[in-house]
Amino acid sequence: MSGTFVGMPAFPEAARTAVRNPTLRGNLRHATHTIRDKRARAVAELDDWAQLREAGRRIKDHTLRHLDRYLVQVEEAVTAAGGTVHWAADADEANAIVARLVEETGEREVVKVKSMATQEIGLNEALEAEGIHAYETDLAELIVQLGKDRPSHILVPAIHRNRGEIRDIFRSEMSEWGRPAPEGLTDTPAELAEAARLHLREKFLRAKVGISGANFVVAETGTLVVVESEGNGRMCLTLPETLISVVGIEKIVPSWQDLEVFLQTLPRSSTAERMNPYTSMWTGTTDQDGPRTFHLVLLDNGRTDTLADEVGRQALRCIRCSACLNVCPVYERAGGHAYGSVYPGPIGAILSPQLRGTGSEIDASLPYASSLCGACYEVCPVAIDIPEVLVHLRERVVQGGPAVRRGNRVVLKPAKGHAAERAAMRAAQWAFTHPGALRTGQRLASRTRRLHPRTLPGPGRAWSGTRDLPQVPAEPFRDWWQRTRGGKDEAK
Repeated sequence: MSGTFVGMPAFPEAARTAVRNPTLRGNLRHATHTIRDKRARAVAELDDWAQLREAGRRIKDHTLRHLDRYLVQVEEAVTAAGGTVHWAADADEANAIVARLVEETGEREVVKVKSMATQEIGLNEALEAEGIHAYETDLAELIVQLGKDRPSHILVPAIHRNRGEIRDIFRSEMSEWGRPAPEGLTDTPAELAEAARLHLREKFLRAKVGISGANFVVAETGTLVVVESEGNGRMCLTLPETLISVVGIEKIVPSWQDLEVFLQTLPRSSTAERMNPYTSMWTGTTDQDGPRTFHLVLLDNGRTDTLADEVGRQALRCIRCSACLNVCPVYERAGGHAYGSVYPGPIGAILSPQLRGTGSEIDASLPYASSLCGACYEVCPVAIDIPEVLVHLRERVVQGGPAVRRGNRVVLKPAKGHAAERAAMRAAQWAFTHPGALRTGQRLASRTRRLHPRTLPGPGRAWSGTRDLPQVPAEPFRDWWQRTRGGKDEAK
């Protein structure tokens, strides 16, 4: 995976800044509460939601177990339909492939469908370095691009902006990118949407190259699927002469019957709709219909390494619905930028450290960006046990151990700054395997309970600074058990 956002500190430091911004917190609170309430009502309409969720989990797990076979099937199907398949091991290779394909057309502009994969690899910046201008056409992505900003949400990248801020961005920046904002533009949603529509229409009609991602790839026919709500995707996928799709290898589903499950669960989990307003599907090229040339770039960029982790691989089930973000108390207060990745929130806390590794300060901190409340698991439409993976990654950060990096088995060193935690865990391990020492320690702790401090000293101050230390009981459980009926029954 490409590097973190330039200059990003570790999550605790970035979050500390975010929580002091009342405008940001107000924007996030209003948006996330609205979306999750609507989602809950949409999901409640289906009596078989639990069965659909389980079906989605099984389909994804089956596909990941047999990914090698399905990838070959996709390549054969896309090639037979007139497309060309390219394989990219990492971000640099994917960017180089796309830049070369655009240059071969002779064009210097491209229009883009909202794509997490292209954001992940920094494609816009790579194309800009080659003198190619990439124009985002999703409304929220347009706001982010015009504002020289970064996305902060998977579904709604500009969720941290309110209407007044968007109006100001349109007024000051649109003219530098094309058609300027209308005179007297207000912050009413209808006027903002119309300004974006007029600004983008000329780009749709002029562009000869479109770039997209895909929500799903159907292996049996090589069909790519994009679901969206604005119609900009349909324009990007049908008007240009050349279409280039950058897709993570985990986006494959085996068959059309499997796709049917996700076309029910994704819209309800993401936008709280019964179905997406626009579901675009294309298979290679067709004479006199759509682009004349189609290229599919299959992206690894850490996904194979993630697949090698038996616990962590479930993160690859993700269908990018963003439901976990909307229920997460940490995301609601810290916002998406604090995660230092295009994948914020709970899913980002487990996906980014696996795709990028835990070598950087921010990636080592992301598994701790959670209260482990479990709300993310409850709403996930493919049943990713995010708390389980978070704990698994915390162990990796603290203890190090075996992992796979760039296809090679390596032994990771423990991250810096966790020596006290490792020492505490080793002491606990020793105590729990020596009952006599544990019993003595418990009795000593109970008899000295009045002397215990309210906060921990030294490195422990960071832990007790945000939570109360639990009170030690007046007597250990073992002594209570011996003193009560339980102990008498045991004696018989």
